[in-house]
Amino acid sequence: MASGIKDKVVILGMGCSKFGERWESSPSDLMVEAFEECIQDAGIERNQIEAAWFGAGIDAFGVGASAMPLAIALRLNYIPVTKVENMCATGTEAFRGAVYAVASGACDIALALGVEKLKDTGYGGLPQRTRGVENDMYWPNLSAPGAFAQLATGYRAKHGLNKADLKRAMAHVSVKSHANGTKNPKAHLRRAITEEQAINAPYIAEPIGLFDCCGVSDGAACAIVTTPEIARSLGKDNRISVKALQLAVSNGTESGHESWDGSYLKTTRIATQRAYDEAGIKDPKKELSMTEVHDCFSITELVTMEDLQLADEGHAVNDVLDGKFDADGNTPCQIDGGLKCFGHPIGASGLRMIYENYLQFQGRAGDRQLADPTLGLNHNLGGFPHQNICSISIIGAYD
Repeated sequence: MASGIKDKVVILGMGCSKFGERWESSPSDLMVEAFEECIQDAGIERNQIEAAWFGAGIDAFGVGASAMPLAIALRLNYIPVTKVENMCATGTEAFRGAVYAVASGACDIALALGVEKLKDTGYGGLPQRTRGVENDMYWPNLSAPGAFAQLATGYRAKHGLNKADLKRAMAHVSVKSHANGTKNPKAHLRRAITEEQAINAPYIAEPIGLFDCCGVSDGAACAIVTTPEIARSLGKDNRISVKALQLAVSNGTESGHESWDGSYLKTTRIATQRAYDEAGIKDPKKELSMTEVHDCFSITELVTMEDLQLADEGHAVNDVLDGKFDADGNTPCQIDGGLKCFGHPIGASGLRMIYENYLQFQGRAGDRQLADPTLGLNHNLGGFPHQNICSISIIGAYD
């Protein structure tokens, strides 16, 4: 009987590059920037790393299809390196590979690194993916803003909301994240905005306006993981543990018939409950200290609060407007600025989220430091509302 991975693996060190328009930097430069911080934080030598997982989402424009760029950039001599890609969950997928390897006993110390240079694609958003089953059957003529605008419409219709209230709540999501991002020196966008600016911004796909969209950025993040026993032997007393890692992938059911009403993300609900079960969480509203969610658009964050069971169904608008997810709220969301202020270099985002948890639990988050955080949840969503991939990771102090 599977027992899960709770407290079997701890994070030895983490690193994160500055996110932004990194025209001057290659993918290798960003990898090295994140890795140097990570290995110094871990307090180990490079030759102690026994295996690595490398996440990058856009092969054609970035590092290519193989794992060799990571081995070359970081001078990882003859160890196994595995390239992974799972849409917007790619960074967390790299982390999952490293964590599972250590939990299984296959290696003692493993590395996970994710990187992406989207600015070099010459494209305003995420580049068009290659043809395949999902594109040919389910995604013809879709855009990301258009698809998530449909999520907003479905959510509003189901819960009988008026457009003004929903738009005001979406604006609050963005204003909150921008306020948090001003306190993070590694964020891409570090300027506060007002609710009026967000509401009156030009539409991209109604009701999604300019300030409801996350940016396009370059960046990298990484983690080194090991067992609690090895961490202790290395003098790491403030051990940050992996409590749960879950992944749910849609098989297209949401697109195939009317069992899904378009008002929520089914994969998020499934992966979330699995993660809570694995971590032993009974009441997430009381037990979670913070969340980093996949706020590709402000409506996505809002709906995700219900999918994570942090807001009752149909009540996320009120909870958002009441400040429950603000920096001083019950469960702060995007305390580092989120995708809204970091942008979304696909391979890096999941690890960037975990990096913020890690800093918070060690009391190293500077001006945005929360008081006594204990558990953090990270959520990645890849694809569109009607067909997607969701990963959930939960991190906390080692019990």
